[in-house]
Amino acid sequence: MADSKHNLRSVVGLTLLGIATVGTVPVSLATTPVFQKQQAALPPVTALPLSSINEAYTLGAGDQIQLDIFDAPEFSGQNGRFQVLVDGTLNLPLVGSLSVKGLTLKQASNLLSEKFLRFFKRPLTTVTLLAPRPVSVSIAGEINRPGSYTVSLAQQNISSGTQFPTLTSALKLAGGITQAADVRNIQIRRPQRVGGNQTVTVDLWQFLQTGDRQQDLALRDGDSILIPTATNVNLAESAQLADATFAADQGQPITIAVVGEVFRPGSYTVTSDARTGTAGIPGVSTQTTVTQGVNQTTNPLPTVTRALQVAGGIKPMADIRRIQIRRLTRSGEERSIDVNLQRLIKDGDLRQDTILQTGDTVVIPTATNLTPAEASEIASASFSPDTIRINVVGEVKQPGVVQVPPNTPLNQALLAAGGFDPRRARKKSVDLIRLNPDGTVTKREVSIDLARGINDQTNPALRNNDIIVVGRSGLTSFTDGLGTVLSPFNSIFSILNIFGL
Repeated sequence: MADSKHNLRSVVGLTLLGIATVGTVPVSLATTPVFQKQQAALPPVTALPLSSINEAYTLGAGDQIQLDIFDAPEFSGQNGRFQVLVDGTLNLPLVGSLSVKGLTLKQASNLLSEKFLRFFKRPLTTVTLLAPRPVSVSIAGEINRPGSYTVSLAQQNISSGTQFPTLTSALKLAGGITQAADVRNIQIRRPQRVGGNQTVTVDLWQFLQTGDRQQDLALRDGDSILIPTATNVNLAESAQLADATFAADQGQPITIAVVGEVFRPGSYTVTSDARTGTAGIPGVSTQTTVTQGVNQTTNPLPTVTRALQVAGGIKPMADIRRIQIRRLTRSGEERSIDVNLQRLIKDGDLRQDTILQTGDTVVIPTATNLTPAEASEIASASFSPDTIRINVVGEVKQPGVVQVPPNTPLNQALLAAGGFDPRRARKKSVDLIRLNPDGTVTKREVSIDLARGINDQTNPALRNNDIIVVGRSGLTSFTDGLGTVLSPFNSIFSILNIFGL
C-alpha cells in the first residue's frame, strides 16, 4: 500500500438529519416513587455552567458508522459499514473487538488509527456516523409523567443537518411540567466515559423571557433530567408557564377537591367549561359559535373560580380574601398557595385566579366580619351562584319558592312573590326562618320598612333556603276566627234553606 504523506487526521461527516418524533416508549419499571428514590440516592453533585457541557456526539449501542481507510478499499464503502453492538464494541477485521462506547467520532478515529498502525504504515482513518441510535432519556421530578423515554431520529436530507431532541421537546413528551416546577434550576446529568456524570443547570425561565435557545439544551442518549420543586409559587409566573409549549395540556380534565364555604363541597373533575346556575347546582356556560365559517370555542384554563363554580358556587359568608390551595408535590410534600379573589373582583387582578392541577385542594374559609358592600360585591361575582332559592309563604299574592340573585334583601324577595296581599297581610313585620350551617334553626321577627336599603334589622340580606312567613293582619285573624266559629251554624242554615224552613 502506498505511503501517505499527509498527517493523521479525522473527518467527521454527519448525514443523519431531522428531529425525533417517532415514538415514546415509557419503561414500566421506572414508576414515579422508585424512580424518584433512585434519583434521590444519587450522590450530590455541583452543577456546572451551561456552557461547560460537552455536546459532542458520543458513540453507543445501536449507532451505525462507516469506517474509511485511505488506500484500503476493502475497509471502505459498503465493506466499511459497522454497527456498535449492545456492549458498546465494534467487531472489526484485523483488530477484532474494540470498545468505542462514550467516544466522540474524532476520538474513535484516533483510536482506530492507533489500532490499524500495526497493519498500515500511515493509516488515514475516518469514522462517519451513518445512523445515530435512538435517544433515551429519563425525566423525574415535577413532570406529569415521569419515567424513561426513547425517541427515534428520522433521516431527512444532507443539507438540513442533524437535530437532536431538545429539553423542551422532552418535557412535552413527558406530559409537561407541573405547576410546582422550578424551571430556573432544571438539572441535566450527562454520563461521561471518564469522570462519571457531568451535571449542568438549565434556566428555562430565561428561555421564555429572552428566547435564549442555549437554555433549550440538545439532549444526548443517556441524559437524566430532574425538575425540582419550587420553594415558592409566583402567581404571575404560573400563568406564563401554563402557556409554554412544555407545560401540561390544560384542556384535559383535572381532579380536585373543594372544601369550606361552597354549596357542594367534595371531590370534582373540573373541565375548562364549568359554570354555576342555581345555588348548589352546577351548570355549563361554554358556548360554541360560528363566525364567517370559523368554529370558535371558548376553552379557558381550569382555575380557582371554575372550581368554585363546579362546586355550586360560594356561600354568602365565604372569605374570598384567604382562599388557600393545598398542592401535593412529587416529593410528597404539601405546598400552600394563598389566593385573594377580592383583588380579582375589585382590581381585576387575574393572577389571583390561579391555574389548578390534578390533586389540588381548594379551601374556602368562613368570613368573620363581612360588610354589606363586600357581600354585594361577592354576590355579583362569576363564582357565586346565579340565583338562590327563597320560600315565601303566607299572605302574599304568589306564595311559594322564588329564585332571586344572591345577597337579595328581604324586601326584594317579598316583591318577587307579588307583594303583600292588601286585604289580609300583616304589613308591619314578617318572620324570617333560617337553617344555620350547624343544623340549628333560628326564627326572628323582622320589621318591614320598604324605604330602607340592606339592613340587618329591617331589611337583611337573604341566604339560600331562607323562609319568609307573612302573617295575617289582626282584622283578618278575627274574621277568619269568627268564620270558623260560625261555620257549623252556616251549614245548618243552608240545610234549612233547602227544605224551605
